[in-house]
Amino acid sequence: MIEVLVISISRPLLIGIYENKKLIKTYKDEGKTSDVLPMIFEIVFKEFNLSRISYVNTPGSYMAIKVAYVFLKTISITKNIELKACSGFEFNQNSPIKALGKKYFINDSKEKEHNVKVDFLDNNTKIHDFELPNVLENINFSSETLPIYNLPAV
Repeated sequence: MIEVLVISISRPLLIGIYENKKLIKTYKDEGKTSDVLPMIFEIVFKEFNLSRISYVNTPGSYMAIKVAYVFLKTISITKNIELKACSGFEFNQNSPIKALGKKYFINDSKEKEHNVKVDFLDNNTKIHDFELPNVLENINFSSETLPIYNLPAV
């Protein structure tokens, strides 16, 4: 089974190809999601026959999440490939994720269910980069793939 994982909520955009849940290939690109995602997937489809696509649908760059969702959902429908989603906290050691200005999304729960708040960070907070896991085990993937927007209405 060949799967792809897309982390588009920060730069660089990360895409991992997994065979039987193990990472076999990585793509990284500093470009915009709307420019980079189609180019990388063109390459991926020439080399692999995908059975599942997973992506990060919360929290992070709203535009990147929306673009990734529309692109990946379209591929999912047209090529009949399963689509899954998960939280970005799964891939950065549960550290805060950039929101707006000097505010960050913070996972305010100790459970697998994420309770996200938006706040300023204190000076001692460590921010971890996003990383593709070596194996896709113990990741909380969901069939609810719509983007989740965590900012309150203005």
